[in-house]
Amino acid sequence: MTALADLTTRPVTFMGAPHSHDLSKAKAAILGVPFDCGIHPFRIGSRQGPQAIREQSVLVRPYNPELADFNPVERLGLVDCGNVKLVPSKIEPAFAAIEQAMDRIVSSGAVPVTMGGDGSVSLPQMRALAKRYPDMVALHVDSHTDNYTYVPEAKYSAATQFTHAAEERLIDTRASYHVGIRGTTYMPRIMAQTQALGYRVITMKQFWRRGMDDVLAELHRELEGRPVYLCWDMDVFDPSVAPGVCSPTWGGFSAREGIELIQGLAGLDIVAVDVNTVSPPHDVNNLSAYLAGYMMYEGLVLICRKLGLDQPVGN
Repeated sequence: MTALADLTTRPVTFMGAPHSHDLSKAKAAILGVPFDCGIHPFRIGSRQGPQAIREQSVLVRPYNPELADFNPVERLGLVDCGNVKLVPSKIEPAFAAIEQAMDRIVSSGAVPVTMGGDGSVSLPQMRALAKRYPDMVALHVDSHTDNYTYVPEAKYSAATQFTHAAEERLIDTRASYHVGIRGTTYMPRIMAQTQALGYRVITMKQFWRRGMDDVLAELHRELEGRPVYLCWDMDVFDPSVAPGVCSPTWGGFSAREGIELIQGLAGLDIVAVDVNTVSPPHDVNNLSAYLAGYMMYEGLVLICRKLGLDQPVGN
């Protein structure tokens, strides 16, 4: 077999990490969650997100000479566990499968780094994480709080996951944050409902009035010593840089601003990184998938810093 033929038979993995279910030496693991509820009236496609992100991750180089001159894939013994086996739109069976897959990673001691999928996939992830981290808090970076009310016949959606997380007491809402909130909603009083559940909210307008440094100082002060589930919805970025998302909302972060924010979280006890809502059918030149892959890379760097694996090569 030629070298070229050999390459074409290998599964596409995130940043070339080994495709494996052996977590015995892994300090972090990639998990794809190719799921969406299938109930959006006209914008379905985030079930294709994991494959697109993997394909674009070939553009993400492992060394940042200025800020992170080490290879996080190697330092973490990163493995790509592939995708959860599920059927999109089959909500409750899919949630059970996602929780089971997360359980396996979390119980091994590895930090899960996941890619969705619509925002609903965060709920089964939090269910798995809460078993190991009963005092967990959420840092949800998004343009929406995803704290909608729901009716029994439509209990789960990509707008209710943090409502369920509060009701199921999966996280300490009093110390959990929604950051970057902006734009229009389908229902009134969403902000009041979010705050009634105990969450802290920093809207995009508040974020820029206060400034990046002040917001980061608060997050570090309030979240220090707590296990942090970092949920990054790609629609927190402006559609000009991330057009291929489930619910694009104008007035979001530039790529530089979002990267600066996630880099500023170094020092927090990040126990999971969840990057979601990339919708390839709505993307332009794979911009959103590539940026999502880069945010996952930054998540890997955060995990290296947490574990003390961030010394530059040669030191």
